[in-house]
Amino acid sequence: MKKIILSLFSLITISTLVSAQNVNDGIKLLNYGRYTSAKQTLQKVVASNPKDPVAIYWLGQAYIEAKQLDSAKVTYQNALTAGVNDPWIWIGSGEVEILQGGDINAAKQKFEQAITATTSTKGRNKGPNADILNAVGRAMAAGSSQQGDPNYGIDKLKQAAQINPKDADIYVNLGTCYRKLGGEQGGQAFEAYRQATQINPQDPRAYYLIGKIYESQRNKESMEEWFSKAVAADATFSPVYLEYFNYYKEKDVNTAKEYLDKWVANADKDCETDYFVGDYLFRAGKYQESLQQAKNMEAGACKNYVRVNVLYAYDYDKLGDSLQARSYIQKYFASADTSDIQPSDYAFAGTVLAKFPESADSAGKYFQEAISRDTVKENQANYLNSAVDVATRTNNYGALLQLIGSMKRITGSNLSETQYYNIAKAIADAAGDSSIAFDSSKYIIGDSVIRTYINAYPDKPQPYAFLVRYAKAADRDTTKGLALPAIASQNQYEAKFKDTSASAKQIIFRNDVYLLIYYAQYDQRGEKASNYQKAIDIADQMIALYPDASSDENKYATSIKNQLQSALDKFNKSKNSSNSSGGGKGKK
Repeated sequence: MKKIILSLFSLITISTLVSAQNVNDGIKLLNYGRYTSAKQTLQKVVASNPKDPVAIYWLGQAYIEAKQLDSAKVTYQNALTAGVNDPWIWIGSGEVEILQGGDINAAKQKFEQAITATTSTKGRNKGPNADILNAVGRAMAAGSSQQGDPNYGIDKLKQAAQINPKDADIYVNLGTCYRKLGGEQGGQAFEAYRQATQINPQDPRAYYLIGKIYESQRNKESMEEWFSKAVAADATFSPVYLEYFNYYKEKDVNTAKEYLDKWVANADKDCETDYFVGDYLFRAGKYQESLQQAKNMEAGACKNYVRVNVLYAYDYDKLGDSLQARSYIQKYFASADTSDIQPSDYAFAGTVLAKFPESADSAGKYFQEAISRDTVKENQANYLNSAVDVATRTNNYGALLQLIGSMKRITGSNLSETQYYNIAKAIADAAGDSSIAFDSSKYIIGDSVIRTYINAYPDKPQPYAFLVRYAKAADRDTTKGLALPAIASQNQYEAKFKDTSASAKQIIFRNDVYLLIYYAQYDQRGEKASNYQKAIDIADQMIALYPDASSDENKYATSIKNQLQSALDKFNKSKNSSNSSGGGKGKK
């Protein structure tokens, strides 16, 4: 009887060990980005032991990593319904709730209940459970920077590290929470990941994640150093090869193909691998082959793989079918989870929609979304440049002013002079097009945009010329006097060269002609005498600019001055006569 009992105990022990081993296998597959294999492994474990909360938790995590949140939610709900009312399940449920946009405070309440329920009050292990704290931190590390509360996760993970300082996974999750905070927390993320590599040098994840930090900083040398360490730790770690592919696909398609092949060789063969094969074909300029890959995916098991719509949009855009490209990119945004949409997707959507005048505002919003979501300044600058091009083509001066400010704030630099030139020219052309009813309400914004050109390149003559041209075009009958401050700006600039440049003198002279005529025609606007005098003063400036009495410019200015002086004398004489007459009547 004793032997039977021992045999049963041995079987139970072996079964438990096998189950735990299989769970660990599933976790490793999950960490290596092999989500399909991880799900299959963990599904078998759960099927053999449906009451195992740890296995159920990790099966849900596999669904979460595979972007199958509904499946994860059902997995945890089914466990609770089946009576597996366990802290691990509470944490998994709370994580899904956060990732699906639920109440974060309700999720935190579940986390706190899980921590309390597993806190030991006796013995050597008195206090919270490090594994539970780590799972809470993992939940806060999941998703985009807009999801969860990474500071809450950091607090729990620091507690876990104090309890179990030899668990590398705690430091991996800690580093990811710091990365979600962004900004100056990159250093903290690096230190957490580095600590993970010291605890477990054979785990490639932390090396890889440090490499991604340097990639975001556009530090290629350091990126490759840490990516190489990840490969050295385990050459079957596929995520590093995919990251290399994404890095090189727009720089060196042949190098990108080498890494794609390595990724495919070590990754699960699923819709994601099919998609990236199609993406490579697109990058290689094989648009028809890439399009066929998308069609094959849609016709098979990948018909519900949402990013196939992006592949369609890419290919149709390059093949010149903008309508199809717009249709597919809109379909993608209508069906994709917001947290899965990449900054480059928003930028591409902006590029596609910008080809349709009626969608210009939507295109601008997509670019702005790309800028706000990306953390790499070089990428942000590229998106800003594309947005500027769209706003320039559509004469969206308000958007231009915002974008120019964003460029300086985000990248620390101005637009290029060529960009400013094109913007100013487009604004001046639009104002000067007589077939377009100029919107005077836009004038101040357009003037402000051109003046940003002057502020960025004050030593260049072009912005001053465009400012004057724009102002004159916006005030075609000269009743508003819009050109006066613009002319003053250009004359001040050109005056520096009037003694050495014939063109500078001509520019000032032409501007003075405009001012002279403006003030000379100020009769109906009042202040006739003072404005006649302003016109005469301008004529004197023109004579001083061309003192040679035999020059056409001097003759013109002198003639106009004499006419103006005669008109002013006549006006003053008439005014004095009227005043005298009025004064006499007053005495009677």
